Amino acid sequence: MCVPYDSRPPVAPITGAAVATRDLTLTSVDGTKFAAYFAGSGHPGSPGIIVMPDVRGLFPFYEELSLRFAERGYDSVAYDYFGRTAGVGKRGADFPYMEHVPKTKSPELASDVAAVAAYLRQGAGNAKRPLFTVGFCFGGSQSWLQTAAGHGLVGAIGFYGHPTRPCRDGSLAVVDRVSEFKCPVLGLMGGADQGIPAEEIAKFEAALTSANVPHEIHTYPGAPHSFFDRRYAEFAKDSADAWERVLGFIAGNSR
Repeated sequence: MCVPYDSRPPVAPITGAAVATRDLTLTSVDGTKFAAYFAGSGHPGSPGIIVMPDVRGLFPFYEELSLRFAERGYDSVAYDYFGRTAGVGKRGADFPYMEHVPKTKSPELASDVAAVAAYLRQGAGNAKRPLFTVGFCFGGSQSWLQTAAGHGLVGAIGFYGHPTRPCRDGSLAVVDRVSEFKCPVLGLMGGADQGIPAEEIAKFEAALTSANVPHEIHTYPGAPHSFFDRRYAEFAKDSADAWERVLGFIAGNSR
């Protein structure tokens, strides 16, 4: 697990921001229905953000993060991974997500992202809007992989995604696919993340450099896995810096 069910993003809301929200049920190319959550900025053509949760799937942390993006002018959709195995209903803290994570397949996740991208491109002025993925842990790795999936992304952001571990369905690890990447990537990593040693991050950076993929990989010394969490007051400065890097990356690649 990346963050507990009651965790929330360490990003302050913008008072008075006009945001429209709604629960969605989207349909993937194979006919699978899956749950998603939309937060709209009311700015057609502005960047669209596809939020890819951690292993728990869609839950309030990521719905709130979508709100924070929308308050800053970016339409955002957070989506769930488990439509094929768990349906589309809302889930509580007792949802046995680890029964479902091993059943996910990278091509199916990519087809779900395609459905989210199509949704964000609907409506007047949105057909050519710049799209980004933003993912965490399991979703961080998958966010980077979406750059090779033909969605026409302009950037992919990953918080503490594992760059060298093969995907759960046995498909290639992120580091082995960087030659296929079609857009810049941003990585935000914890220096004290015991599951992703510094040497694995270094391999990722070296591969990106070798493949001429524009990138920024930033590691926060002493920060653990899943440091981007309101509960971690001791990492509030790191979280604030990470959020500013995310917003800067979006602004810099939307022109």
